[in-house]
Amino acid sequence: MNHAILALEDGTVFEGTSFGAPTDSLGEVVFNTAITGYQEIFTDPSYSGQIVVLTNPQIGNYGANDYDREAQRPYIEGLIVREFSSIASNWRSEKNAEHYLAENGIPVAAEIDTRALVRHLRTRGVMRGILCATGGDPKDLVERARQSPSMTGLDLATRVSTASSYGWDEAVTRCSPSESVRDAAAPWCHVVAYDYGIKRNILRRLVQVGARVTVVPALTSSEDVLALNPDGVFLSNGPGDPEPLQYQARQVRNLIGKKPIFGICLGHQILGLAMGGKTYKLKFGHRGANHPVLNQLTKKVEITSHNHGFAVDPDSLNQSEVELTHINLNDQTLEGFRHRSEPVFCVQYHPEAAPGPHDSHYLFDDFMKLVKDFGRK
Repeated sequence: MNHAILALEDGTVFEGTSFGAPTDSLGEVVFNTAITGYQEIFTDPSYSGQIVVLTNPQIGNYGANDYDREAQRPYIEGLIVREFSSIASNWRSEKNAEHYLAENGIPVAAEIDTRALVRHLRTRGVMRGILCATGGDPKDLVERARQSPSMTGLDLATRVSTASSYGWDEAVTRCSPSESVRDAAAPWCHVVAYDYGIKRNILRRLVQVGARVTVVPALTSSEDVLALNPDGVFLSNGPGDPEPLQYQARQVRNLIGKKPIFGICLGHQILGLAMGGKTYKLKFGHRGANHPVLNQLTKKVEITSHNHGFAVDPDSLNQSEVELTHINLNDQTLEGFRHRSEPVFCVQYHPEAAPGPHDSHYLFDDFMKLVKDFGRK
């Protein structure tokens, strides 16, 4: 086994054992507290530019498979774990998780004290780092981390977006006969989905509730979207800082009132910018599968899946025009809002839940109801 080093920009160094690809990677070091769903995390484009620490102590034990991918390939820059299992034991496993990451050029550092690392990031905030699987002087690695780009100000959504439009017609399928998944509705409407780093399970959920989906690049103009004659528009999740995405926000602003709009995660932030709001960077973000969110419309608490490092400032929104609908119960950050007079709403968290609980699947039905009601006008 080769030696692995994680060096942070504040001079902190962690040493462990190298797995995966024998290479170095730079990125913002963040942590996710989900117990399962590591392959979905590997392949979520929202993690572009980030080295991910997983707090669950054993990773890799159920292998990897094609269906659980949220994109064509992994998007994490590197992986930090306590124990990386070389044995995969699951009836759905198609390959070893280490081999899956290695063949995609992703380095892994195992035998790291992830508890100490996460406590450090919670105290000091997420920061730039380098995962070195090829050897090196720790002082030089710290300096390389300090010279790497900051996440603030980075437009990564355009980088990970599709280069051309495509259709999607795959619905959610049962992983096993006992899984409770309702049958997909027959397609009855057309939804255009902006790809800022879209997850496949979001597309599956849209199809599940009756949408025929066309995915378009992040820089598609509002005129080109309207030319596709959609019944509704979806704004996807994605990586990086939302603040540089002013062009995208202008295109969304042009669509308000013309089509029903539903946004998730980065789509929520872009919609906030389109409504005249501002975003800010969180100290260590929300990344996990059990965050409590209060739905202020129903007064119910939803346990939700999260992956974001930025948030919309609720005080920057015109609340005579916007109604705040969801609040995070851990830190009171804004998790959702809707337009008071137009068919537009969004949430910061991930109702498609891959991985995560299913409390918020109803939001896809809510979107279909908006589409149906708008079509009756």
